[in-house]
This record gives sequence, structure tokens and C-alpha cells, in this order.
Amino acid sequence: MYLQSLDYTVVAIYAIVLLVLAQWVSREKPGHEKNSSDYFLAGRNLPWWAIGASLIAANISAEQIIGMSGSAFVLGIAIGVYEWTAAIALIIVAKWLLPVFLKHEIYTMPQFLEQRFDHRVRNVMAMFWLGIYVFVNLTSILWLGALAVNTVTGISLAWGLVGLGTFAVAYSLYGGLKAVALTDIIQVTLLVLGGILIAIISLNEVSGGQGTIAGFNVLMERLPGHFDLIFTRDSPHYMDLPGVSVLLGGMWVMHLSYWGFNQYIIQRGLAAKSTREAQKGLIFAAFLKMVMPLIIVLPGVAAVVLAPDLHPTDKAYPTVMNLLPVGVLGLVFAALIAAIISSLASMMNSISTIFTMDLYRHFSKGDKSEKHLVTVGRTVSVTAMIVALILAKPLLGNFTQAFQYIQEFTGFFTPGVCALFLLGFFWNKTTSNGALATAIGSAVFSVAFKLWWPELPFIDRVGIVFLLCMAVGIGVSAIQGAEPHPDAIDYKDVDTSTTTGFNVAALVVVLMLVALYATWW
Repeated sequence: MYLQSLDYTVVAIYAIVLLVLAQWVSREKPGHEKNSSDYFLAGRNLPWWAIGASLIAANISAEQIIGMSGSAFVLGIAIGVYEWTAAIALIIVAKWLLPVFLKHEIYTMPQFLEQRFDHRVRNVMAMFWLGIYVFVNLTSILWLGALAVNTVTGISLAWGLVGLGTFAVAYSLYGGLKAVALTDIIQVTLLVLGGILIAIISLNEVSGGQGTIAGFNVLMERLPGHFDLIFTRDSPHYMDLPGVSVLLGGMWVMHLSYWGFNQYIIQRGLAAKSTREAQKGLIFAAFLKMVMPLIIVLPGVAAVVLAPDLHPTDKAYPTVMNLLPVGVLGLVFAALIAAIISSLASMMNSISTIFTMDLYRHFSKGDKSEKHLVTVGRTVSVTAMIVALILAKPLLGNFTQAFQYIQEFTGFFTPGVCALFLLGFFWNKTTSNGALATAIGSAVFSVAFKLWWPELPFIDRVGIVFLLCMAVGIGVSAIQGAEPHPDAIDYKDVDTSTTTGFNVAALVVVLMLVALYATWW
């Protein structure tokens, strides 16, 4: 069943409201011209609720909803570890990492690396992030989003790609981060409510109309293997989620790199009114991460019963969506589109920020006025979207589990990123050459392990490569003499304290994770 007239009406109303609201919230006061701080960091004035909602809206996109549901069809609820452990990572970032960035009042992660090391490190990492964002993240969000649109509406993949890309550009091009962040509370509300609704209806369908609890029990009885949180070595899924390593090893490297040092994500924290406001936003996001598997993973497991012959598995979520009644389907589809558009807009803004502030501003000899920088940023956003539209199908069209592909590919680089920043934060003798060796070593070691030890699970590979990168950074710095760097971070000057409310909330999140694994181990 495809969308009906009522469904299209709901989606159209949502699209119009979102576009109008995005332009309204990003308007400037009379006489004030939008500058680079306004466009790239929302004037550094975001409240906690916008930060938390925007973090989740940027993170939970097609690659999460469609990709993770597709993985849940194969792996079961264990894939939810990416969400649950991310909540703990957000707490770590909020307390020990983000305060350093806010103190330095930076725009981008490469800018911080230049302050801590030198321009070479900035340039290398800026180019790296631009490549990842355009050729992996932006293309994957577009492709999986178009796949969902095709499954639910029957619209061709090509037109789905163009439609999503065009809407994302129209939504965010004028207002930048402010337009995205201040409307994401609507996106997240719609996403959560729509996701809960589809989980309830899919479980009820599994039970034959006997209710959601009965449906959950049916899944547990018929698919007991899909409710294992820890896979043993004899499991066919061990390569994807290698046992206890998902709780103790490379997963944390991936989380810290993604949530702490990833421009696409941390840009919301950089735009906060204050450190306290940023910390409240991140703990809000941590609670949302704990409930996301209910919205994303369960429908994928239910699809095993409802559509057992499904191929590719990334069609699990949109296939379950088609069970919804007319009108409700339009609402849930609008929620899915909300998530996709928000992530596309966020990614475009991060690409334009890094290119404009880290490369163009330093290498261009022409006009560098605030107005010109904003114009450059907008041009780069459109260009990146066009490139991603052209490359989406060639890069991702042949994968059945795109989520796992994305994780493994980014896992080639995240160990070096994480090691680079941690050395820069916590060892004041790390040199610029040591930092470069760390970044380059990540790709070299990862490719070597992939070629010569292919049976090593990629999460374990990430952990091992991280340790090797740390050793390389320390070794190269030691060979150079390893004297305290003049621009090293002095933590005595950084306020990493947190409020009682933050500490209590953090403890609750940790206990929720412990209870979860104690129950489903």
C-alpha cells in the first residue's frame, strides 16, 4: 500500500510549516546583517532544549532509522548497543571535552587542532572530514532516505534523491544552523511520537491484534536469537558485534570520535549560550538515546515475522510503515522525512563551515568580509548536495546493510581522530608531527588489518588501531624531545564542574544501561 491522498496532505502541511518556521526563526533583527557566527553557530545563543533535540535530529536519520532497522532484521536488538552506549559517551563529552572547546571559542574542530598543533594538522583533518561528510555521510543519508521514499510512495529512487536534496537546501540555506537547530524540537517530537506509534502498531500486527505486549512476547518466542545482547564467538553475527568487546573495546573509540570530535555533531554544543546550557542539552540527548532503540530497532525485528523474505533488509522499516492506516501513515512518513531532512541540513552546514572557516578563509586572497563568508558557505552547501546526489547510487546502491557498511568504513579513520584529540587534550608534550603521524597511522593500520587479518571484527580492529595510533603519537613526540607544547591545554583553567542535577541525571542513565544488560545478557 502506498500513500493515499490524506497521507500526502499531512506530509504537504508538515513541509510547508517546516519551511515557513525555519525562515521565521532564522530572521535577523532590523539593521543586522547575518554574519559567520550567526550562520555557522546560530549566534552562539542556542538553549539546552534546542541543543539536545538538534543533536538527536542530526544523528537519527536515514542511516539510523532505515539502516539500523535493516541491521535489526538480521542481528536483533543487539544493534541497539550503538544507541545505549552513546548515552554514556554524551555524558563524558559534556563533562570533560566540550568545556575545553567552549573555552577556546572555536568554530570548527580543525580550528582547534590548529590552535593546539599547527596549520598542517588543521588542513589535513579539514580535508579528511570534508571527504567523509560528502562521500560517506551525505550520500548515505540521501540514498537510504530515497529508498524509504520509494518503498512507501512508489516514487523512483532518482526523484526521491532529488526531492530530499532540494527540500534540505530550501530548508536550511538561508538560516544556516539557527534554522536547523531551532526547528529540530518539532522534528524530534514528530520522530519520537511517530516511531512509538509504528512500534506499537507493528507489535500489535505481530500478535494478530492481541496488543503490543503480546506482540513482544511473540517475537521473543519465535525469534529468541534476536534478543541476545552479547554474541558469542560461534554466532554468525560475531563479526558485526564481537561479544563483550562492544561494551569494553572499540565501540567507545567510535563514540568519542563521533560525539566529541565530529563537527557535524559537536557544532550544536559550540553554539550554546554557555557551558551549563550545553551540558543540559547533552544530558537531554543522552536520555533520548536510551529510548531510540524502541523506535528504531523493534520495528526491524517485527519485520522478520511480518515480511520474512524481505530483500534488501534495509527495506524493513518502510515495509512495516506500510501497515499503518491512511492518515497515520502520512504522519509517520512525515516523521521519517523530518529526520532525513534535519540530518541533511546539518551535514550541509558542517561541510560549509569547515570549508569556509578552515580552508577558504585561510587560502583565499580575495574578499573575506562576513557577508562574503556567508555567501561562500551557502555556495558550498549547494555544491556538496549536488555531488552527493550524483554519487549516492554508485557508492551505496549495492549494499544490503548500509548501516554496517557506514560503521566499518568510518572505523578506518575514527581511531586516529580519537587518539589525536585525546593526546592533544591530556598530554601536553604531543608535537605537531606526532599528531600528523597519529592521523595518518589510523588509515595505514586499518587498511593493513583489513587486508591481512580480515577475520578480525571491525570493532576490535578500531580498538587495536586506536592503541597503535596512541603509541605512534607518543613515540614520534618522544623522538622529537617531547617538551611541553606552548599551546598545550591547562585543565586547571577549564571549568569541568557539573551541577547536581546533571550528576543525578547521568547516574540515572548509567543505571538504565546496567539494568538493560543485566536483564537481556
